[in-house]
Amino acid sequence: MSAGPMRIPFTKASACGNDFLILDGTLVPDRLPEITQQICDRHNGVGADGVEWLFPTTGADVEARLVNADGSEAEISGNGTRCVAAYLCADQERESVKIRTGAGVKTCTLASRSGNCFEFESAMGVPEVGSEFSVTTSFGKVSGIPASMGNPHFVVFKEKFWEEWQARAAEIQRDPVFKQGVNIELVVVEDKHHISACFFERGVGETQSSGTGSCAAAVAALSSGRAISPVQVKAPGGVQTVRFEKEVFLRGPARLICEGQFFV
Repeated sequence: MSAGPMRIPFTKASACGNDFLILDGTLVPDRLPEITQQICDRHNGVGADGVEWLFPTTGADVEARLVNADGSEAEISGNGTRCVAAYLCADQERESVKIRTGAGVKTCTLASRSGNCFEFESAMGVPEVGSEFSVTTSFGKVSGIPASMGNPHFVVFKEKFWEEWQARAAEIQRDPVFKQGVNIELVVVEDKHHISACFFERGVGETQSSGTGSCAAAVAALSSGRAISPVQVKAPGGVQTVRFEKEVFLRGPARLICEGQFFV
């Protein structure tokens, strides 16, 4: 009789509709891309934008390696990091969590909790903002501001969102100037403290929200004089608040949805 399938425990969490699975990376350290693709499939798997694979580390409470739904690895997700913080705080009395990411150690401070719903403010580090430049597309030249939160972003400001914006964002994303790939933010400024954004991310495509994308959008708006800190960033999945005081702080919710076992 053949052995049964390997069972990998998982927890699913969401931050403003940006959903992640949290798994123990030590169980399958050599199969992270393959299993991520399987478990993130929304028809034949559990479904998620990516997996936060957890590993023991020194100098932080845990190391979180983010693998996107397509199996590619990314430096960090602000929302994913917050989901990991919720996972760690769920069964322990903690006021803050230090998480090692590909963009350094990030501290998430618990602001409130109600059952399985948490709110954190995360110290996201010092951003890098470049000069605005244009890329040429089939629908004309598009100007944007490059910004890094430890991962690359290209922030495009518009008076209103394009129709079929996903296809346009995907075309911008494919421009060879972005050698490491790029996350695209389309942003409409409502007033000095409120912006709306849509996100098209590396390895995922359209997402309901983005933590680092919200930070990049807000920082680009601040650096170009379009906004004043703090900035509320409204996305299809919800609202996050970004303030900039020498470094960027991101505040928003994270909700634990379910847990189970995935058969490999």
